[in-house]
Amino acid sequence: MGKLTKNQKLALEKIEAGKSYSLKEASALVKELTTTKFDASVDIDVRLGVDPRKANQMVRGVVSLPNGTGKTVRVLALCTPDAEADAKAAGADYVGLDEYIEKIKGGWTDVDVIITMPSIMGKIGALGRVLGPRGLMPNPKSGTVTNEVGKAVREVKQGKIDFKVDKFGIVHTSVGKVSFSADAIFENARTFIDTLIKLKPTSSKGEYVKSIYLSSTMSPGIKIDPKLVD
Repeated sequence: MGKLTKNQKLALEKIEAGKSYSLKEASALVKELTTTKFDASVDIDVRLGVDPRKANQMVRGVVSLPNGTGKTVRVLALCTPDAEADAKAAGADYVGLDEYIEKIKGGWTDVDVIITMPSIMGKIGALGRVLGPRGLMPNPKSGTVTNEVGKAVREVKQGKIDFKVDKFGIVHTSVGKVSFSADAIFENARTFIDTLIKLKPTSSKGEYVKSIYLSSTMSPGIKIDPKLVD
């Protein structure tokens, strides 16, 4: 482990050894621990009692954070001409079809989310090798394949995120920025945790939420008591 900086030592001193905090306490504390000069992201890690290798225990979903993510999300809408005006009005950064498909085939992926329509998925399937590894492939389960393109763009811009448990049984996502108020961080994190709980697979036995940690970019993690998230 590398040598701790002065700021890192001061941050660690603010965390009580062995203590599990309530979500509300952690939402305020994470702001105190952050010393970066930029507006750091606030991240949450939840370890679940599931085996992701089993299809019936895969946890994946979407959630609209009530206070947004604080991030500028670049959205590409791959749609038919009749849906272009609606996508542009909703705030899509890039709107079109064939010209962007060709750009993606050439390696262009300077976007965060791609939204498209069911009728176009036949064309987009060939882009899987480029988009798949980058987590950009549109998926009906995440709401990025829909005939309501404008609505989908608007939701993503306002703070809708999709998440998926990794091979270690952990779900990791950002729930805001350090510049958010403690209440806004709390509301976003609680909404995310509530969504995870609703997605508990029926085949998951025993303890479902095993651990929760809240942190910001480069800050130590704050352990949260799963029973104290309200």
